[in-house]
Amino acid sequence: MEKLIEKANTLIEAIPYIRKFCGKTFVIKYGGSAMTEGEAKENFALDIILLKLLGINPVIVHGGGPQIGIFLKKVGKDTKFIQGYRVTDEETMDVVEMVLGGMINKGIVALINKHGGKAIGLTGKDGAFIKAKKMVIRHKDHNNKNSELVDLGRVGEIKEVDPSIIITLDQSFIPVIAPIGVDEHGESLNINADLVAGAIAASLKAEKLVLLTDVEGIIDEKKKLLSTLDRKQVKKLIKGGVIKEGMLPKVRCCLEALDQGVSKVHMIDGRVKHALLLEIFTDKGIGTEIRKE
Repeated sequence: MEKLIEKANTLIEAIPYIRKFCGKTFVIKYGGSAMTEGEAKENFALDIILLKLLGINPVIVHGGGPQIGIFLKKVGKDTKFIQGYRVTDEETMDVVEMVLGGMINKGIVALINKHGGKAIGLTGKDGAFIKAKKMVIRHKDHNNKNSELVDLGRVGEIKEVDPSIIITLDQSFIPVIAPIGVDEHGESLNINADLVAGAIAASLKAEKLVLLTDVEGIIDEKKKLLSTLDRKQVKKLIKGGVIKEGMLPKVRCCLEALDQGVSKVHMIDGRVKHALLLEIFTDKGIGTEIRKE
């Protein structure tokens, strides 16, 4: 009986959040172990369907870097990274499109549909709604002194997101978006999924941007989870070197989304069962929430 009462209390706790978020848009960056482990994938699909049934409009942007790497290895293609970006020649771009726009995207769509949802797969090439340009970065030599501009091939940075294709979809559908953009010549460009999620969230003026990761959230210098932060506190942690390396681009993406109209951003551990529901519908949450002020 106590367990049943506890379940009922959890539902009661969720009521104000359901009321508050009904009709709102959440953009969810789906990546990490939640994308590769069988049970985690099933739980994610169920969480998304429940959000939709509760009147929330989830928009999913997925990654797929590890899966791309595995497939490239299978076909005997070497992978080179510069500052965390995969150098993407024509042959690699073919694999990226096949894995992201085909295998992964349609797999997520099929999983949601299997459990009773209505998902539809898109890439930024559909309606050319993610317009991009080639990214060129400045890379330093081994001595960390001299630098040169490096062409990463078919790696892109976002110029503009036109959300009309998402807005005009039948509201019963759940968009699942692969992070592939298109340049002015109609050529495909491989774009970081965190950046795509942030830009789409900003274009939709989303209530929330949620990043599913393989870490608890933002950790302080004492290895303690920081459950709530504002922009000033985040910038202080960056300046102090507490937020660094692989977490830096994710956090900067979060700050840009806030600057462009997203209400709140959450970084949560996708390895936790029903992580999305626990973060959104409970008082304490499980990850890090970042707000403007």
